[in-house]
Amino acid sequence: MTEPHRSSWVKRNYTLLTAAAIVTNLGSHGALIAAAFAVLDSGGDGGDVGLVAAARTLPLVLFLLIGGAVADRLPRHHVMVAANTLNCLSQAVFAVLIISGTPPLWSMMLLTALGGTGQAFFGPAAEGMLMSTVSGEQASRAFALYRMAMQGAGLGGAALGGLLVAAIGPGWVLAVDAAAFAVAGALRSFLDVSHIPARAPGGGLLSDLREGWREFISRPWLWAIVAQFSVVVAVIGAAEAVFGPLVARDELGGAGPWGLALGAFGAGTVGGAFLMMRWKPRRLLLAGTLCVFPLAAPSAALAVPLPVAGLAAVMFVSGVAIEVFGVSWMTAMHQEIPEEKLSRVAAYDWFGSIAMVPLATALAGPAEIAFGRSASLWGCAVLVVVVTALVLFVPDVRNLTRRTSSTEVKVTKASAPAADHSADVEGPVGRLG
Repeated sequence: MTEPHRSSWVKRNYTLLTAAAIVTNLGSHGALIAAAFAVLDSGGDGGDVGLVAAARTLPLVLFLLIGGAVADRLPRHHVMVAANTLNCLSQAVFAVLIISGTPPLWSMMLLTALGGTGQAFFGPAAEGMLMSTVSGEQASRAFALYRMAMQGAGLGGAALGGLLVAAIGPGWVLAVDAAAFAVAGALRSFLDVSHIPARAPGGGLLSDLREGWREFISRPWLWAIVAQFSVVVAVIGAAEAVFGPLVARDELGGAGPWGLALGAFGAGTVGGAFLMMRWKPRRLLLAGTLCVFPLAAPSAALAVPLPVAGLAAVMFVSGVAIEVFGVSWMTAMHQEIPEEKLSRVAAYDWFGSIAMVPLATALAGPAEIAFGRSASLWGCAVLVVVVTALVLFVPDVRNLTRRTSSTEVKVTKASAPAADHSADVEGPVGRLG
């Protein structure tokens, strides 16, 4: 089959979205490291770092659904630019406070919470914008390239951020992140939305949320996988955020080996995205779900624990696997969800995926006391396997197929039942990517 010309699937909006995502990921991944060290340099401890992280997560959970409804009601690029502006200003003030002195903990929590609020509105709008930008048989390739660029920028941003924090201090790294948001917002302001149909007048925000919920709950493959990932993301988050550093400190030699393992995961996500630029599994969700099983392996490897080389290999494979799922999931969403509801459905997806993370991380310490670290990690691995096996009992997860260009019509209640995926046809919070 002849390779499609690049211009047939890489268009102006897609290029702007990808370039802006690279810029923000380079800045944001370094800023996460900078924020933690800013707290520590200001006299805080590990508990204070956790409070600042929680301050970002809480508004993200609270405002995600509203953000999705707003993004389907207003022009999405306006929502994205407004969110980028809020992130730019909050990071700039954070940077000034750190550079000029020792800010109180409450101010760092407040500014981080503003960043989480911006992300709650930005995420659903960005996902809806990306999915409405690409079309045709090359949609999955476009998603894979986008994710590969994003993951590569995140990996580079984390490495560069660590070096810059040591060289110039966390305040200046936060200032760089503020500048990155400004550049990304400027790029996104040039997005062309003339191809997107005008929104029909709705019945208000609550009506939009109810309509999004009906769209979400009417598709068994959608709510089943989101329910699956509410568990998967939570237990993997607990394993990597709480148990991983502890195992590294006590068994592997400290932060360096753990950083190497996380770097291997990041490299795996880039490799997985590259793979999905070439591979188009016919049964999208079946292929993606089967690739969730390897996500149990890092918890098992930490439970043993494997030596650093073995752990890094396991993390690399899990990075590849999550990208196979991520691209397959985005392609399925793009193919099946009506354009005017993409952001609301994406918001329910994000919300379901992250809602249990704070609970899981809070319970990790008590679980270690009650059952022991190794048993807790084995429990994480078993939970991933069990919920992934259960979701394979949903017929749509096994049978949903990608569409060919000749039948590229989104399945809606007006055109066909959501569960009817029998024809051989062609077509994001990636969750862990």
